[in-house]
Amino acid sequence: MPELPEAEVAARQLRACLSGKRVADMWVGRPDIIREGGESIGWYRGSLVRSVTRQGKSVIVELEKGAQQRYLVAELGMTGLLLLPTATIKHPQHIHMTVTFDRHPDITVRYWNPRRFGRLSLLDREGLDRYIARRFGHDPLLIGQEEFVGLLRRHRRRLKPLLMHQQIIAGIGNIYANEILFRTALHPNAVASRLKRTTAERLYRTMQAVLREAIARGGSSVKDFFAPDGTEGRYKERHLVYAQENRPCHNGCGAVIRRLVSERSSFYCPLCQKNRRCP
Repeated sequence: MPELPEAEVAARQLRACLSGKRVADMWVGRPDIIREGGESIGWYRGSLVRSVTRQGKSVIVELEKGAQQRYLVAELGMTGLLLLPTATIKHPQHIHMTVTFDRHPDITVRYWNPRRFGRLSLLDREGLDRYIARRFGHDPLLIGQEEFVGLLRRHRRRLKPLLMHQQIIAGIGNIYANEILFRTALHPNAVASRLKRTTAERLYRTMQAVLREAIARGGSSVKDFFAPDGTEGRYKERHLVYAQENRPCHNGCGAVIRRLVSERSSFYCPLCQKNRRCP
């Protein structure tokens, strides 16, 4: 469930807590949770945390030891969380990594992931560059409007799958794709390349506004998501269409929200989001 806003919230909290601290130990509970670089675990002991950033739905911790830099990449997947000691964990058997820090016995980072769709990668700079190039498209908060409009024109995909395609636009999942399209009055099956320029620009502005507001509200706590400090995200209170099947449309149009089942469930208003070929 964690998407771009939730990963950004996690990265910001961890950056504030961990920057400048030195790793005492790194424990990994099961080898298969490491996608790449498992043989380098020993290097991380004694390394210094330089920064914590986000890429798509992943959190990247940059560490330094002497003149060398390496990275810990945590994919959140559908159920992955990075948690500090203030967060209560219901099922501790699903903690697959623990990191402790010198002179800070009160700080521990735990990687909790019951379904294990996400993985950890321990990478050098070259490995990180390959990882990013292979897995991530444009960041929706960094891409410019002109580049975004051009991207839509090049793709004949349906809008919702396009927004969720991580190698094209990285970080948007089912929750925010539904919310963005509803607020832009676009049907999930509208074809990206057929959008008028003004509509494409409106989609761009709405996409960024929704993601930024979600970050400001701590993300969406749907099912098991918590921020690293254990707080719940409040953006779920702003959901207008996601999981709102059979409820009245928030626009007051008189219709009820419908659910369209394909690879992932789409929630939409049949009046506000008419499936026009060229919106």
